[in-house]
Amino acid sequence: MESNLNQRAKPNSHMPMAIISTVLSVITCNFIPATIFGVVSIVYASKVNSKFDLGDIEGAERASKNAKIWWIVTLATVIVLVIISAVVLYYFIDEAFIEEFMREYERELEKRNS
Repeated sequence: MESNLNQRAKPNSHMPMAIISTVLSVITCNFIPATIFGVVSIVYASKVNSKFDLGDIEGAERASKNAKIWWIVTLATVIVLVIISAVVLYYFIDEAFIEEFMREYERELEKRNS
């Protein structure tokens, strides 16, 4: 009876957020650093339950904290890289580029219709 009172609750594994952040990193043009960070988050999240079941409560708590840190790093990296990409596209794609792109597109259409 006394051992039940001393038991701590199982720490959150953060697995759903680890998976969501990793999938988002892959969807958003597959930013390699963000994807790697997401995989690290999944690895730590997968360790939480096994460490807790083995009685390593401190190890499970450390793995939970690390999983949370890494999924946050993953999302932050995705957001920063998407913003950088948008800024680069906005400032470096000018009218001349768009006009050349449209000319090339029209040439391709003419080739296909011939």
